[in-house]
Amino acid sequence: MARPKSSTHDIKRDAILDIAAQCFADRSYPAASMNEIATACGTSKARLYHYYDSKEAILFDLMDRYTQRLLSLIALTDATAQRRNLDDRAALHELIRAFLQEYESSATRHVALLNDTQFLSDVPDANLGTPAISPRELILNRQRDVVAAVTRALRRAYPGRLNASNQTAITMMLFGMINWTFTWLRPGGPISYVAFAEEVIALLEKGLN
Repeated sequence: MARPKSSTHDIKRDAILDIAAQCFADRSYPAASMNEIATACGTSKARLYHYYDSKEAILFDLMDRYTQRLLSLIALTDATAQRRNLDDRAALHELIRAFLQEYESSATRHVALLNDTQFLSDVPDANLGTPAISPRELILNRQRDVVAAVTRALRRAYPGRLNASNQTAITMMLFGMINWTFTWLRPGGPISYVAFAEEVIALLEKGLN
């Protein structure tokens, strides 16, 4: 008979994901081992396998939760903008603030999403959807959904500036400004994530008009 999950099972999984994300960021996903993750968690490798049957399973759960978090953040920000009757430009600005607030608290997960998707399996898994897709494709699809949502927000905010020929370039320009903050922007540094969000917004306002 399978051993029942404890009431703190999900809490422990969250803690494992936080620690594993830090290990992947510090050591790189290929270099980090299950034994190192277990040690960092203060537990045994056998105990770690009680929660995840492989390092890839940890990576997928980390990315699965994080990409769902980003998509829910977009939906929540959009709903808030509608409730506050914000115009399209103000709604985009709120989305930028929300992304950078999330990045501040999820830097190591963001590193994994940007660097380690390639290490997920590309073998279709019937448990992930119908028709079955692979773990890698599921995460890539979520990333595409995030990019598409931001593209739509940019087009609504700057309809006279974005068109079919330049919208991808401008969307990736925005992501280029905010996605790599983990490499240089540090809490307690000369500029905060909150202040940097306002700088990004100011640059969009002055550069896209």
